[in-house]
Order: sequence, then structure tokens, then C-alpha cells
Amino acid sequence: MQHFGHIAPAERARLFHREPRAFAADSPPEFLATALGATLYTPATRPRLAEDVRKQAARGTVSMVLCLEDSISDEDVPAAERNLVHQLGVLAAGPADALPLLFVRVRTPEQLSDLARRLGPSLRVLSGFVLPKFTEKCGLAFLDALAAAESAAGHRLYAMPVLESPELLHVETRHEALAGIARTVRAHRDRVLALRLGVTDFCSAYGLRRPADLTAYDVRIVASVIADVVNVLGRADGTGFTITGPVWEYFPVAERMFKPQLRRTPFVGGEADELRDALIERDMDGLLREIALDRANGLLGKTCIHPSHVAPVHALSVVTHEEYSDAEDILRPERGGGGVLRSAYTNKMNEVKPHRAWAERILRRADAFGVAREDVGFVDLLAAVTPQDAL
Repeated sequence: MQHFGHIAPAERARLFHREPRAFAADSPPEFLATALGATLYTPATRPRLAEDVRKQAARGTVSMVLCLEDSISDEDVPAAERNLVHQLGVLAAGPADALPLLFVRVRTPEQLSDLARRLGPSLRVLSGFVLPKFTEKCGLAFLDALAAAESAAGHRLYAMPVLESPELLHVETRHEALAGIARTVRAHRDRVLALRLGVTDFCSAYGLRRPADLTAYDVRIVASVIADVVNVLGRADGTGFTITGPVWEYFPVAERMFKPQLRRTPFVGGEADELRDALIERDMDGLLREIALDRANGLLGKTCIHPSHVAPVHALSVVTHEEYSDAEDILRPERGGGGVLRSAYTNKMNEVKPHRAWAERILRRADAFGVAREDVGFVDLLAAVTPQDAL
């Protein structure tokens, strides 16, 4: 796998100062956590699930979740399980190098164990499981079931816990719930790939639903939870985890209440103007704003429920030439003692010690998503990787 590996080599050479690294399911977990990107969720009931997985991989998706939880009704679970076992068998019979990182979102530890048994050799196509409504109490049972499945599979299976329980949302129980989750995931660090945020469940607890004109960060009660999760579980001192951005749940055309949030300046002329208009028509300007706020708040990657969301997430994950230049300057060995220097772009101060953790994260992201050329912006990247039929 390689981010942007689905576009022509000549186009990659035009766009990138430094191309993304290729990777595989057995690459180091620190790299995989950074490289997850837009994790595309799809219900396990889809009759052509195996075909859909390969189609999305060919269009640039590198991580997918096959969902047995909230995306399907309770009465459809048995049929969804049968379909999932069959479809993963189809994928296991084909070429493994054409597959994205695949995860199954289960409902209970017992379901995880049962699926692992029924899948048998087909377990080899999975990279792990998504564990819903994760708390210290249920998390231990999930992780025990995962360890047993891993032993049967003969290869590493990762956990991606979803933080979405009411205990985490309610202010009177949040501190204790976060402390318990932190104890659990830190004790199983080698098995926990990334933490995911269930913002839809957070909103549900208060009868809320954010409109397409607003981001998760505009819903103050949700923003407060995200801040506390990052505070406890996203630290840059070696104890933190990759925390992924919340789902953007809009994709149809809807009547707009507010002016578009997407400035016209970056979109100048011809195809760029058309791209901007298409993004606005699909309510994608809100998604782009939320991705930028995810990054500013310490989140990386994003839960996605529509293929058209993948390209914007990946385009905005590419490290800019300016970011890369600053990071390399900060991390030069001769600057280990600290100090302050002017950015090579002469527009900011780089303070070596306070900005070191940021610079290290930038270089990890550069490995996964590449570094854009100096004259290449996110509009160029977005235009290059967005299939026309996805807008």
C-alpha cells in the first residue's frame, strides 16, 4: 500500500517533493496508526462487500471497517455475520496485496470470539477489530477475546477502541472513565493501534445532531469531550495514542442556511473553480473545515462513511513544503540545545524545544502521506486524487 499510489507516477512526481512511503499490514504499528488516513466504514450486509473493498482500495482507500454494529439493525445481525464470513473468504482467496487494512466492528466480545472461530483461515485478511463503547470494564473482555483470536490467526490483530460511552460524556463520570480507559489501553499498548471518537453517540445522549454548516468543534459539549480525551490520551510524551477525527455524516445536497466556508482564493481559474463549486454543492466545505480543526486539536485521520470523503482527508494530510522545512530545521542535530530561529519562509518563529514534538509528528506524517512540492497546495492535491464521479 502507498498513499496516492493509485495515481500515475508522473503525476506523483509533479505533486510531491517527497513521496509517501509504501507500507504493508505488518509495518510498524506507529507508522500504521499515522497512515490510517480516511477509514471508510461500510455495513457488513452489503451483498458485494468483497468487490466494494477492492474497488475502494483501487481508488486510494487504505483502511476500511466492515461494520456489524450501529450501521445495521439488530435483526440483521445474523445475516450480516454470514455475509461477512463469506465475503472475507472471497477476499482471502484473492491477492492480498490489493487489499486495504481491514477491521471488523463488532458488538460484543462474544461476537468477536465467534467470528474468529467461523472465519478460520480467512482471519489472515484482517488487521484487527473495532471495539465499540469502550470502557475499562468492557475493554478488558474485548482485549482478552482479541488476544485469543490473534493466537488463532497467527498474526498481529490490532484493537481500535471507540470512545463513545455516556460515562465519558457526562461531566460527573468523565474523569473516572477516562482514567480507567487510560489504564486499560496503556496496559495493552502493543495491541491498541488507535483510538476512535464516537461523536454521533455523544450528540445522541443530548438529542443533538450537528448540521452540515457546523463542525464537531462548534458543538461545545462535544468539543469539551474531545479536548479531555486528547488531554489524557493524546499526549506527546510517549504515553499518548493516535486519536482519529470524528465522522462527517453528510454527503447529499441539502439546502444551505449559511454562506460557504470555503474561500475562493485558493481556487483560481478553470477546473479549480469547478472543483470548489462541486465541493460546496456536496456540503464538503464543512468537512474540509472540520479536518483542519481535527489537525489543530491533535487528531489524525478520520472516520468516513462515504467514499467521496476519502480524497479530502488524504489531500489535507499531505505535509506542506513549509511544514516540512520548519520541522527539518527544528530537528537538526546541532540544535539539540534549543534556541530560536526564523523560519526559512521568514514568516514565523521556530522555537526548538517547544516545537520539537510538533516537528516529530510532522515527519511521521510526511513518511505516511508525503511532502508537497513548494508550489503545490491542497487544491492541486485534491483535484489530482478526487474521482469525478465521487463529487
